[in-house]
Amino acid sequence: MRALHATTVLLVRRDGRVTMVSDGQVTLGEAVVKTTAAKVKRAGKGKILVGFAGGAADGLALFTRFESKLEEFNQNLERSVVELARDWRTDRALRQLEAVILVADAERSFLLSGQGDLLQPDEDGLLAIGSGGNFALAAARALLRHTSLDARAIAIEAMRVAAELCIYTNDRLTLEEL
Repeated sequence: MRALHATTVLLVRRDGRVTMVSDGQVTLGEAVVKTTAAKVKRAGKGKILVGFAGGAADGLALFTRFESKLEEFNQNLERSVVELARDWRTDRALRQLEAVILVADAERSFLLSGQGDLLQPDEDGLLAIGSGGNFALAAARALLRHTSLDARAIAIEAMRVAAELCIYTNDRLTLEEL
């Protein structure tokens, strides 16, 4: 999977709670053009969280396509992500989209990419994408193992760490919870 230098999105699960958070920075080349973009959205009548990293227009196009899949498959998350991944891999126009998305409901989480990746998290329930994803993931994993912080607090603190390390990530967060 090619690294996307556009953002950081983190998904944290703990004690039955799900938190997805993204930074707000949008870059164009080497310039910051927006600091408060919302890269985490709700779908599926508010019961599903979607976050995207990569090209903003590409991420929004995938979000719209995912919502269509949810409608087509009667809000079945797993079937919708499988079909989106299949379409993304086989459709000539979709293959050109440069983004990665995280999708989660109260029970399951998925990472989808245009290279055909459809992954679920390890037992710890953490997923991260974007240029600061590995920083946020490492910080969240340490906080999950060594603190009793809830999912929301872990997500916020891990994103602060990512923002300190990744030049494409800022600390203006969009956060959604289930």
